[in-house]
Amino acid sequence: MQFRLLQPFAGFFLLGLLLTLSPAQAQLFETKAAQAFMIDADTGTVLFSKDADKPIPPASMAKLMTMEVVFNALKSGRLKLDDTFVVSENAWRKGGAPSGTSTMFAKLKSAIRIEDLIQGVTVQAANDGCIVIAEGMAGSEDNFAAEMTERARQIGLKTSTFVNSTGLPADGQQTSVRELAQLALHLWREYPDFYRYYGLKDFTWNKISQRNRNPLLAMDMGADGLAVGASETSGFGIVASVSHGGTRVIAAMSGLANDKERAEEARKLLDWGVRSFAKTEIFAKDEVVGEAQVFGGAKSGVTLKAKGPIDIFLPITNRDKLTARIIYFGPVAAPVEEGQPVGALRVWIGDTLSQETPLFAAESIGVGTLPQRALDAVKELAVGWLR
Repeated sequence: MQFRLLQPFAGFFLLGLLLTLSPAQAQLFETKAAQAFMIDADTGTVLFSKDADKPIPPASMAKLMTMEVVFNALKSGRLKLDDTFVVSENAWRKGGAPSGTSTMFAKLKSAIRIEDLIQGVTVQAANDGCIVIAEGMAGSEDNFAAEMTERARQIGLKTSTFVNSTGLPADGQQTSVRELAQLALHLWREYPDFYRYYGLKDFTWNKISQRNRNPLLAMDMGADGLAVGASETSGFGIVASVSHGGTRVIAAMSGLANDKERAEEARKLLDWGVRSFAKTEIFAKDEVVGEAQVFGGAKSGVTLKAKGPIDIFLPITNRDKLTARIIYFGPVAAPVEEGQPVGALRVWIGDTLSQETPLFAAESIGVGTLPQRALDAVKELAVGWLR
């Protein structure tokens, strides 16, 4: 792999690593989805992105956030799997048999174990199960939705906002495919004991057996979650995870025409994701990645390295579509302390920013002599205005 230096440009400096320098290029994969986003679960590397930040109504995919609140409460000890909540008339009418929506057919005024409610929601997308949980945990669905939004912010979802626990249409309720995929990744990483419920193929409650609504579970492709949804404004969507050959990818898609197209487009994207990339170490731990220019220092540049080895995901058949650059704002003012954050190594696949690795000073650079600082000042006066 060949590397060369890049010159300062547009107010920040690009130095060091260049795999291929070319204009923004077309995606490596095409999908009918209006919005799509896919990441490698192990590293969080972005493998595919298409209009990923557009606000969309979450529909039933909002139930992932409902379960995050439940799983977090179980993990902290606030809830136990054997705790029970009672089915109110509100939950029964809005989400049960009379509603005509996704339901686990919970009986009015019956007491249901948390674990059964979880299975009703993860397998059957049960609206009655969601409302029972919301009322049991927070007193009302409004209060619970506020807790969902608060938890979303706590785990790093900056725009997802929830108005109810079910995802049923409501003004002000929104998310994006990027944040849905990030939420799915969070569920997989943080709650391994509970994530398994998403892979159950069926669940029987009130003597009624229903199959999991996720169409990928029946495709023998390593899928084990997570949720589907549909709305009039954004079409059919899915959040899914597949593990194959030691690689796990998570994808979220929206804007598909029907359930058949949703299943097929999700299958194709996820199958491409687990088969089309090779994880490659490009820098070992403590290996120098590049150099940043220093202003007013005893040396004109400071070497940079990451906290550990740097791995990238290379497209197996389209490696010319990958670019990598060191980016930092500078020149960096002296003194510079070893370990000081300086910039980042950014990797693009086509026109998608795939991953970003923080870079740190590999050495300390003291303040330079008066002549050295004067020379740097002259240089900055001459070229600084170009930034």
